[in-house]
Amino acid sequence: MSGQASALVDSAGVRDTAALKPALLGLAGASIEWYDFLLYGTAAALVFPTTFFPATLAPFVGLIASFSTFAVGFLVRPVGAALLGHIGDRVGRKTAFAAALIIMGSATTLIGLMPSYRTAGVLAPLGLVLLRLTQGLAVGGQWGGATLLATESAPKSKRGLYGSIAQAGVPVGVVLANLAFLTASEATSPVAFASYGWRIPFLLSMVLIGLGLYIHLRAEDTTTFRLSQRDTPTLLDRHAAISTSAAATRASDSARGRLSPPYEALRLHPRAIFLAAGSFAYGILAFYILTTYVVAYGTTSAGLRLPRSAMLAAVLIGQIASTPFMFVGGKLSDRYGRRRVLMTGAVLMGVWAFVLFPVMDTRSLPWITVAIGVGLCCTGLSYGPLAAMFAELFDTRVRYSAISIAYQISAIIGGGVGPIVATALYAKYHSNLGVSVFMASACVVALICVGVLKETHGSDLDTRGEPTVRIT
Repeated sequence: MSGQASALVDSAGVRDTAALKPALLGLAGASIEWYDFLLYGTAAALVFPTTFFPATLAPFVGLIASFSTFAVGFLVRPVGAALLGHIGDRVGRKTAFAAALIIMGSATTLIGLMPSYRTAGVLAPLGLVLLRLTQGLAVGGQWGGATLLATESAPKSKRGLYGSIAQAGVPVGVVLANLAFLTASEATSPVAFASYGWRIPFLLSMVLIGLGLYIHLRAEDTTTFRLSQRDTPTLLDRHAAISTSAAATRASDSARGRLSPPYEALRLHPRAIFLAAGSFAYGILAFYILTTYVVAYGTTSAGLRLPRSAMLAAVLIGQIASTPFMFVGGKLSDRYGRRRVLMTGAVLMGVWAFVLFPVMDTRSLPWITVAIGVGLCCTGLSYGPLAAMFAELFDTRVRYSAISIAYQISAIIGGGVGPIVATALYAKYHSNLGVSVFMASACVVALICVGVLKETHGSDLDTRGEPTVRIT
């Protein structure tokens, strides 16, 4: 018996190690991809208003114009979710994820080579928008790939924890982006930084292209996806059947939907997708307020007028402090359920929204760091189990598409308009109380959406047949 027990323990250890590898791979890819995407947010607050727009614009107008180019990246993310979701559900998780990394790395590198408004005139902001759209296309499918590599390979009892590992790519990406900007800023004079120093972090994104190629050529796809393909005809098989049979061209709407996972997911389960999107829109809104808007508020003449390096350091420390809370949230969700942990994070963030800016207005760097850090810890608690909950909502056959679309709708609502609305509210009322109400309202919406969704903890990811969603 002892030999059998030892064998079981060894087998479990091997399975855990094998499951951990794709989670770490998802973490690595997500970290660098979010580094690229969030690098733009920092640059939009600190550099782009004067580099890619006319110097004659008023400071707030230039800032809103810069944040608008930041927002267009969110608008195209659902397109990326649908396109890469189709690839991820039909060809494979790793192929779609690798494509997202290569596209993102190429676009971010080109931003670092873009001429300024003084050199290229109106072509500068137009080129910036085009590359930001390309970034949005890539990140639209990245999240689904990273989280499914982790969750579809994880043991059921540890799915929340393993999913949170891939989720940690966001704070790691923010830390890398801010470190890159701090290093470039400290290594160059203010004039040199405005001229070329800010470009160096963008050019480093060439590393992402190599990682994408490595994942595509060397990594294995998830076991769940490979199992789902055994009993499912390939897309080529379906096209061959269509070309050889006139009857196939008159297939039912359901059959046609199966050719396109994004279409099928949206047609069959729009309610579940939008509920999932609403369940974390507050977290994405709070995240971008805490990492983008507060930097602008803290450094501009209309705000706190603090040094740029001080605000970036506060965000950096806050992100480092919040990362363990993602793992805690993922682990707690494995024990107590996904909904309970997500709702706890939303309640805490709703309360902290009214504490955040009064603490920042003390102009004390330690207290500003606490204000940002506590807010990020609240959102991190919810963000940890999000990957597992989204993965458990949908069937394997449409999972990549469904979770990607849901997440990107959430990103548009929370992140795309968040910094713009916050900036406009402060410009109109000369107070951040409106921003706090805006954040708290999003938390209330999240509580309603999560309350409608059924608990997914312990669900089987290897289900077959028609897609199933879980709604109370």
